[in-house]
Amino acid sequence: MNRASARRANLLTAPRVEGTVTLDDGRRLGFAEFGAATGRAVFWFHGTPGARRQIPEPARIAGVENDIRIIGVDRPGVGSSTPHQYDRVVDFASDVREIADRLGIGDFGVIGLSGGGPYALACAHEMPERVRAAMILGGVAPSVGPEAAEGSIVALAQRFQTPLRLLREPIAFGVSTLIWSIRPIATPGLHLYARISPEGDRRLLLRPEFGAMFLDDLLNGSLPGLRAPVYDAVLFGREWGFNVSDIKVPVEWWHGDADHIIPFRHGEHMVSLLPDVRMHVQPGESHLGGLGEAESVLESLLAAWDRRDTN
Repeated sequence: MNRASARRANLLTAPRVEGTVTLDDGRRLGFAEFGAATGRAVFWFHGTPGARRQIPEPARIAGVENDIRIIGVDRPGVGSSTPHQYDRVVDFASDVREIADRLGIGDFGVIGLSGGGPYALACAHEMPERVRAAMILGGVAPSVGPEAAEGSIVALAQRFQTPLRLLREPIAFGVSTLIWSIRPIATPGLHLYARISPEGDRRLLLRPEFGAMFLDDLLNGSLPGLRAPVYDAVLFGREWGFNVSDIKVPVEWWHGDADHIIPFRHGEHMVSLLPDVRMHVQPGESHLGGLGEAESVLESLLAAWDRRDTN
């Protein structure tokens, strides 16, 4: 471990368990567990890009203090997960069902950041009998189909669907090579990115424990490859395979009103579609604002879970 890695490690609670689950078809999905060994389980789905360790330090600590078992999952093509292109976003839910079964988990909550949002919603749609609540942090909205939101960077995935699909492997190789090439300058690179980011994201990225989490996740958690962001882009340009308006599970949506990547109006659009939803507007916050409220997000998830259990 070099000095930079050691400094990052000192700022972060290490995963309690880290490994892979082998699915029925032979593919592997990587996971990392934080928080309590028992208690209520929460699957935390990383953004685009990201991997299994993209869970803020305050959430890791809150997991221990509140008896919450937090599981980060590598999507196919990142970290320890086998490269695999789903046909639709909804297909991810069956893999999560298998992971939960293998880890001995019955009911669970889901949290999805940005590109992880559609996958969290897919789980809520496909497993209403097991998913107790879903928290979405600046989540991606559909770009095609009857529930599509207009505009934003995600819409480019639909416009360039054919070249993305045909060239996804070469593009993924290029992304992975780029990440490897910047490893020696990762810390100053993160600081540079923070300086050109909107104020809300800049504040978060310059907090030592958050910077350490992003670098650890990107440089270590995402090894040995980084195909997942390209796979995500392909899927986000297609119909998801389910209607958001059919979700029966309680959903709470966190969105910064200054989000420069997923426009705030997309969050409003999604909230208008969901039948059982609560919107958390984050004034002045940008795309990563939800991560800065990790403890409140977990508290809200548990409260929504309790309400379901008492109704």
